[in-house]
Amino acid sequence: MTAGGRCPDDTGRTMVRHGRGSPAWRCLLALVLLSLVAPVLADEARRTPAFLVGGAPTEAGTPMRACPPGALDRLEEVEIPAPAEGWPGTPQAVNVFNVFAGEVMVGLGDRVVCGRMHDARTRDSRFRAGVGLVVVPPAGSHDPVRVAWMPPVKSHWIPTIRIGGPSPVQQEDTLRLVMRTACLAIALALAFSALMGFIGARDRTFLTHVAMCLTVLLWQATLNGLSGYPVPWLPVGDREAWWQVAFTAFGFAALLYGLWSQSGVDRWPRLRRAARYNVRGFIAAGVLVPLLPYSALRPAWWLVDHVFLVSVVGLTCVAVLSLRRGNRRAFATIAAGVPVLALLAPPMVGGRFGVEYRVELIQAVLTWFLIVMAYTLTNRYGQLRAQRDAMRQLADTDALTGLPNRRAGLARLEQCFVDARRTGTALSLGFVDVDLFKRINDTHGHAVGDQVLVAVADALVSDVRSHADVVRMGGEEFLVLLPGVDAARAHARLELMRRRIADTASALGVAGLQISASIGLAALRTDDEDAVALLRRADDAMYRAKQAGRDRVTRDDAAHAATAAEGFAG
Repeated sequence: MTAGGRCPDDTGRTMVRHGRGSPAWRCLLALVLLSLVAPVLADEARRTPAFLVGGAPTEAGTPMRACPPGALDRLEEVEIPAPAEGWPGTPQAVNVFNVFAGEVMVGLGDRVVCGRMHDARTRDSRFRAGVGLVVVPPAGSHDPVRVAWMPPVKSHWIPTIRIGGPSPVQQEDTLRLVMRTACLAIALALAFSALMGFIGARDRTFLTHVAMCLTVLLWQATLNGLSGYPVPWLPVGDREAWWQVAFTAFGFAALLYGLWSQSGVDRWPRLRRAARYNVRGFIAAGVLVPLLPYSALRPAWWLVDHVFLVSVVGLTCVAVLSLRRGNRRAFATIAAGVPVLALLAPPMVGGRFGVEYRVELIQAVLTWFLIVMAYTLTNRYGQLRAQRDAMRQLADTDALTGLPNRRAGLARLEQCFVDARRTGTALSLGFVDVDLFKRINDTHGHAVGDQVLVAVADALVSDVRSHADVVRMGGEEFLVLLPGVDAARAHARLELMRRRIADTASALGVAGLQISASIGLAALRTDDEDAVALLRRADDAMYRAKQAGRDRVTRDDAAHAATAAEGFAG
């Protein structure tokens, strides 16, 4: 059967449906609707103005937020001195990145602003990835730039301060925002893709990947401050540090689960149990973090980081060993785990580049991990489809002959019946029964009987256009579908098949073996209510062939009478 449910006829042509659902009717209907809608759209276009104006004038000055009372008492403040010759009198931009919790103060002279990374409404809108300030200090002034922030939970996660012309500083700020937003968008897209995969495959692995992607997305949002952009959409509030430690633990659990599932650790039961408890331990740690006092966050984060590092090293070693043993899936663990280890290496942890672009590097590694896991998910989807196709093939195929079985054959007969009715073309059936098959089994053994069935199937298939036109109905019975063939031509075709079946005995080389078949022929009539009626007439004709002496082709009574009447009229 061809695509779209069409049943090809015996000459190889495809019977095209010309009903109301055909492409020609749909195109015609679309053209009619377009002709009705086009004048309305054209009239609407003529009324559309040449431009649009949005918003309204404002009297507000440059975005600015004063520091909350008492905020500066809890901040660590540094001063960045002016150039030796003093400020040149041109606009200066100061932007602060990588402050993960609390207020950030930026000031120069009398101009002081504050902002929070997790609430973009508190920041100068000209800076989207950091807390910044644009000011024009008097020429020759030596007032220092003052910057203050909350002490970081991780001592080596220090802020990055960028000073320079407004244009380059804002461009870098925008580039950081684009990088951070793109990583979140990729995580969201991969989660949606995995959800669609679950709908199609009904495999819980896809739901696990959805949870993994969403966990990593929330983890990134709490690290890069996008949980508060453009307005807070996560209830982070004043507890940024707790959120970051908790989602770091949850994120580590997601990463370890992904690495574990591909590493091949299942070959070692003890290691598999250890990996499972390891993942559960990180989840439990993330749940317990909100209960900790602020002073306990630093040692908790240190412990989470180091246990994770040891776990990744261990899973990577297991993956390498598993890969050497032929497990190709383990390559995904290596591909996803090595960048994580590289990110934790001293040059990246303490180097200038690693400190300045810490958030972007973390997000890039996490995004790469999700992409690798999505690749493994795609492979799994392919495997599931292959298994489903194989199961469907087994369900629709006779194991001995390789022909479609009764269930698949009846479905195809029903479709060919519908197509023949719709297009007005002929349809003929041949119901084949191997004569005295029980005697063959009793005399020569069941092994020879199986050979006879295979030989008969090959003889029938050799005289039809498609392998799917011959069906094993069960036992020694076969059905031959002849779409597009009338009764006269079908009779000649089935006679040829009958002779081929008789000739197979000599080919098998079994002494005393004789093979013949009784074949009943039925052609589609206007009074056939369904395909079952056509099949029943072919079956009845086959029994009449047996009663008439076997080894012959017999038509159903009505078909034979109609053919005789046509010959008399001619």
